[in-house]
Amino acid sequence: MSMNGTDILLLANTGTVLVPVYEVVGSQRDVTFDETTDEINVSSKDSRAKRVLPGRYSGEISLDALYVPSDTAYLALKAAMRDGALIKVLRQEAGVSLEECTAMVASLGEAGPDQGEATVAIGLTLDGFWAEVAT
Repeated sequence: MSMNGTDILLLANTGTVLVPVYEVVGSQRDVTFDETTDEINVSSKDSRAKRVLPGRYSGEISLDALYVPSDTAYLALKAAMRDGALIKVLRQEAGVSLEECTAMVASLGEAGPDQGEATVAIGLTLDGFWAEVAT
């Protein structure tokens, strides 16, 4: 059965590295979780068929939200960006915490259009793999 995208959320650590406290990034409109594996081409002249091996894994997260300047999770992401620090994030579906990872805030943009809603766009790059959250 399909799922309503409203139930898929990104949370950011507003606590410490040792004692993380995850809070939902407020007013989310869209969140995308992308994972890729680079291709290692091991083809040779022995065959016309292309042969591949899985290479380096990587993951990215993109988040669009309404701009709420006092949102603590947004402020934690902004601080990580400006400090050049990694931050822990958590993926949640239907109120259930699924997996967490450490990420680098690669981009952060704020838009304030005339007579329109102010928004933020945040791009994160995973440092390592997602880890399932123990329940």
